[in-house]
Amino acid sequence: MPNKKNKKSKFYVTTPIYYPNDIPHIGHAYTTIAADILARWHKLSGNEVFFLTGTDEHGKKIEKVALEHKKTPKDFVDSLIPKFKDAWAKLNIKYDRFIRTTDKEHEKVVKEILQKVHDNGDIYKGVYEGYYCTGCEAYYVEKDLVNGCCPIHKTPVEKLKEESYFFKLSKYQKKLLELYKKNKRFILPVSRGNEIVNRVKEGIQDLSISRTSFRWGIEIPFDKKHITYVWFDALTNYLSGVDYPSGNFKKFWPADVHLVGKDILWFHSVIWPAMLLSAGIKTPKTVFAHGWWTFNKEKISKSRGKVINVDELIALAGVDSARYFLFRETPFGQDGDFSELVLIDRHNNELADKLGNLVSRVTTLAEKYGVDKCKNKLVAKLKFKEINNYIANYELDKALNLIFEFIDICNEYVQQNKPWETHDKKVLYELIDSIKAIAIVLWPFIPETCEKIAKNLKFEIKSFEQIEKSLEPQKIKKAEILFKKIIIKSN
Repeated sequence: MPNKKNKKSKFYVTTPIYYPNDIPHIGHAYTTIAADILARWHKLSGNEVFFLTGTDEHGKKIEKVALEHKKTPKDFVDSLIPKFKDAWAKLNIKYDRFIRTTDKEHEKVVKEILQKVHDNGDIYKGVYEGYYCTGCEAYYVEKDLVNGCCPIHKTPVEKLKEESYFFKLSKYQKKLLELYKKNKRFILPVSRGNEIVNRVKEGIQDLSISRTSFRWGIEIPFDKKHITYVWFDALTNYLSGVDYPSGNFKKFWPADVHLVGKDILWFHSVIWPAMLLSAGIKTPKTVFAHGWWTFNKEKISKSRGKVINVDELIALAGVDSARYFLFRETPFGQDGDFSELVLIDRHNNELADKLGNLVSRVTTLAEKYGVDKCKNKLVAKLKFKEINNYIANYELDKALNLIFEFIDICNEYVQQNKPWETHDKKVLYELIDSIKAIAIVLWPFIPETCEKIAKNLKFEIKSFEQIEKSLEPQKIKKAEILFKKIIIKSN
């Protein structure tokens, strides 16, 4: 059960900021729902929470796509931002701030951080010559390429040569290794952390942080001919999003967790902490790199024609079923292959048959026979402490497994006690009170459904402490069907 003695603390969770070069898809949704789950869980734990998401609107890729649409970059991104906000609203995602890198406040912070790093002697002018993928806005050395192509997008890279300012990333090799050694949770999962440590041990090169070949970006404060490399710009959103250097920054920094896809882990676990070390700012507590969702075993990607957009995802079985599937199907941190059939199977056999059936049967019997308040021994079988530990370790699938283990226990309790024969009001009370607990612990994952359950039981989901507080006896009404079975039509 929740520990009431824990003092109120803060929790700051971020998603990457997404390129608004098209409408949001399942890859964007996955990270953002994960952040929403964690934010909701910590709110129920009594923590002060700040959840940041947004869009990364500068760079050559945006400029290129805007040109193809015959729009200015700003007009182009302005047209797409509502689509992201609309997608997050549809998925019942409750963020605290949606930041855009074209926000004036953000641009000001980027320039301030650049100036700090420059004043620390960590920026110098030189000439960049090498390979660049506009698709992921990343620099590559020849050994990284696959048949001359970007290892992520499988598209040809550009060979660049231009004047550039460089950040002395190599200077921070030793400090980064010390950070990884001191904070074992800085990079999670551990297996990905080991990969990063080994790469940094091999040696890291200084980073080109400015461009002169295009203009869509933030000017370097000490040389207006140059614009800031998009990653130096984008990463700074985690500071500007909490109003660095004052405001929420003082309350919430350092970030508790940056949730990122595994393809951008290097930027977040090497470049970002090095920038912060140079600027004299604390590093985040954890960078968690989740896997990719694939579709027919290929990474979901607009550029490669493998996309499931948010509306398509929701249309299959509804918002809560989509949220549930994404975090029950695959361990958070590993790759998952999207399957419409598996999503529908989990909707029918777990959400409808297990959770939905439990709520329907018990509320029907409670309406007919009533409830009689008693000590609820059944709820003690909910392994809250273990569930909470799984959430703390970002093992969201294991948390769901334990919650559904308790739902199975409740269904078995109905079968064993046969309240339709015994009319035992105490048994029905235990089951109703246990359904209350289920609604509370499942709320971060499937909020709409849990709010329907709570409304039916006449309580409002506010905190985990409610699990220990017995539900007051009342007249229970039969609940509406929570999950309608989906019939798969055969061809």
